[in-house]
Amino acid sequence: MDSGLILVIVVVILGVCFEYVNGFHDAANAIATVVATRVLTPLQAVLMAGTLNLVGALSGVAVAKTVGAGIVDSKIVTQDLVVAALISAIAWDLLTWWFGLPTSSSHALIFSIIGASVAIHGVGVVITDGLTKTSFGIVYSPTLAFLVGYLVMLSLYWILRNSSWGGVQRFFGKAQVLSSAYMAFSHGGNDGQKTMGVIALALAAYGAVPTGAGFFIPDWVKVLCAVSIAIGTATGGWRIIRTMGVRITKLTPVQGFAAETTAGTVIEIATRLGIPISTTHAISGAILGVGATRRLSAVRWGIAGRIVTAWVLTIPGCFVMGYVLALVMRAIGIHA
Repeated sequence: MDSGLILVIVVVILGVCFEYVNGFHDAANAIATVVATRVLTPLQAVLMAGTLNLVGALSGVAVAKTVGAGIVDSKIVTQDLVVAALISAIAWDLLTWWFGLPTSSSHALIFSIIGASVAIHGVGVVITDGLTKTSFGIVYSPTLAFLVGYLVMLSLYWILRNSSWGGVQRFFGKAQVLSSAYMAFSHGGNDGQKTMGVIALALAAYGAVPTGAGFFIPDWVKVLCAVSIAIGTATGGWRIIRTMGVRITKLTPVQGFAAETTAGTVIEIATRLGIPISTTHAISGAILGVGATRRLSAVRWGIAGRIVTAWVLTIPGCFVMGYVLALVMRAIGIHA
């Protein structure tokens, strides 16, 4: 068996591991609010989210193509660089999961790929348009989610101003199941596709998938990644669920509905445009926006600050990890 094929197999295995870790790391994105408001039990929530992550991940390939062929030049990136990037992203996800920080698995993966590729081929390997699209997503998802979440919650307050508290709680207790399902579907659609693109990038490096305009995602890669993220989500990430659903701000069912609907819509728009964004950024921004409508002190800004710090560290941290791992692998003779 030639070294290129061995590295492709390693990429597939690591890709499945990353997708699984991504699932339980980002489970909070889909179910934190519905668990925090006690609309569903944690077990019910993770099973629902896992199922809809699977469906969402199979709903398109626009994000997968951006990650696989739009971030770095697939014509010159080799399988060993993809291996280095996946190891870097998995390590970052596990480290932040341990500390209960809802960081971006998406940006961990993307900037690990960029770091590993730049280490060997220089900055010329980066595709400017793809990096611009990704950078836009970094700003777009939390900012828009915060603003829309704030406005949606204000609108609901006005619409429901003459309604009884008990009636509102009962109605949105049921409605929140739908908004949580929508959030889980959109999460699978964006996050589930990223590893598809990375595996396809390794296949392209091996010659099994065309590069350039002919770049495509094989069906077996789609199914494998979708099942992996679904199982990971069904496993759950309780440390992060606690941070997202309880520690940032106290949520009622109507507020949970507003946050999930906002975040799901922001993610869904990005997915259909092929923009790889952070689902963590989207739901965090929405929760902050919804919480801020009560009063600014209702949001625990210290916790929010820790989350933002982890976001900021993800980009340079994963770039450096990917860069170093790629150089180490080349130094010890692991390359295609």
